[in-house]
Amino acid sequence: MAPLLLIIACILWAISFPLMKALHLEQSSRLPELSTLFLASWLQLTRFGLGAFILLPWVLLNKLPSRNEIRQGMILAFFGGTGMWLQADALAYTDASTSAFLTQAYCILLPLFACIKSRKTPTLRVIVATVLVITGAASLAGLRPGHLNLGRGEIETLCAAFFFTFQIISLENPQYTDNRGSAVTFIMFLSIAILFVPITVSVAPNAEAFFTAGASISALTIVGCLSVFSSVGAYLIMNTWQPKVPATEAGLIYTMEPVFTALLVLFLPAMLGKFIKTTYPNEQMTQAILTGGGMILAANILMQWRRTPHLPAAGPSSGI
Repeated sequence: MAPLLLIIACILWAISFPLMKALHLEQSSRLPELSTLFLASWLQLTRFGLGAFILLPWVLLNKLPSRNEIRQGMILAFFGGTGMWLQADALAYTDASTSAFLTQAYCILLPLFACIKSRKTPTLRVIVATVLVITGAASLAGLRPGHLNLGRGEIETLCAAFFFTFQIISLENPQYTDNRGSAVTFIMFLSIAILFVPITVSVAPNAEAFFTAGASISALTIVGCLSVFSSVGAYLIMNTWQPKVPATEAGLIYTMEPVFTALLVLFLPAMLGKFIKTTYPNEQMTQAILTGGGMILAANILMQWRRTPHLPAAGPSSGI
């Protein structure tokens, strides 16, 4: 059950890529004077701020977040928020395909930390699955020999993968066994929004920019979809159900995200382009997508094939 729900979370995250691209196109055509750094910061602030607002009624109608839930939510916000910030900045200095591939570095880091923690070598199943994921991600990204150079963008993306690794590991900490996924998610969203307030203010050209960035029906609709589906929906699933599978296995499941993204961009961009009244062409199915997606799918099937149920190290036993 948990692996299936995490795959659904990957689908919800995959939706965010064409949505964010469409939002960038809409805002850039409408407000060319605003910097991409401000727009990226504004999006994080509004997306997660709205997500916290959506979850607020549930939090108020139930038991308020405990000290332990607040602690875990803030930790997740630090690692997740910092990782997303580094990744966003890195895209200004490297190709998106290279960044997508390097982000999968957590597939190597997770087994490494698991081995250090348990003082055991990874199983053959984990090694084969990791190799399949890395190779599949490289195929999806269209990398070729001699194409990769470690500059600022590449180094920042590797640092982002490092932070994402600890975000995933934090959900397996036995210290947070009794935490509720919804309470933790609310604190995570609120903390990310607060984190991006000073950042957005520091890069804003003027106070009016905060309002003009979202002063269109299409921009508000896209931000709303990002908040409801890719933030509230995806992270509620992640923070509630990921603790029920090993962190290493969860990291491999999350590599399904670029596969779903590759499928969605075959038809969704043109639909979004009509909505924002800007040209946003669909991408084409390629052999690289078929090969890379097949390898990642094979890795996840391998990890789930005839496995005994995993007893979670942390996470709620029922509900959210």
